Amino acid sequence: MARQLDYLTLREIFRRFHAADPAPQGELEHVNAYTLVVAVALSAQATDVSVNKATRALFKLADTPEKMLALGEEGLIQHIRTIGLFRNKASNVIKLSRILVEQYGGDVPSSRAALQALPGVGRKTANVVLNMWWRMPAQAVDTHIFRVGNRTGICPGRDVTAVERAIEDHIPAEYQLHAHHWLILHGRYTCRARKPACKACLIHDLCQFEDKTP
Repeated sequence: MARQLDYLTLREIFRRFHAADPAPQGELEHVNAYTLVVAVALSAQATDVSVNKATRALFKLADTPEKMLALGEEGLIQHIRTIGLFRNKASNVIKLSRILVEQYGGDVPSSRAALQALPGVGRKTANVVLNMWWRMPAQAVDTHIFRVGNRTGICPGRDVTAVERAIEDHIPAEYQLHAHHWLILHGRYTCRARKPACKACLIHDLCQFEDKTP
């Protein structure tokens, strides 16, 4: 695990990320807060590409919790069979949809605690929804961010909670809103788990990773 980078180095790293992509976007397709919750819940242990492929038709039929309940669990399963753990995920989506209708009038709550109380919604999912829909500087730490944070020294930590705290504590405030998207995209396309593209890396000279690829 790399040591935590200093403030000025972090500021330069995120200045470069911002210059290259001022408004990075998450790659899960959605049309409202509800479909975002469902998409993120379905994305656990699955790729965004596979989720998007499954939900394009689904969200045309069921873009509200009421419509999802009308579709039913078996109807939902027909749309998400290609996604890992589809039966468990379908059960959770139906359960959370029922809770949204019965307890929140069909709306998606905007507090982390309320979101995390929904079946199939953990802290990472809640943070994605808070960040992408309500523009809150919440940090959703996935495997990409965990790897990038520890390799580079941007946000090192022994677990996802420590990495999340490192982002919140050390990254300059003006970059907090988009921080997790920059880090996810960097991990997905440049600082890959195998054969990271170090030559193409924007922060090659600032990164602490000792085994840079030539």
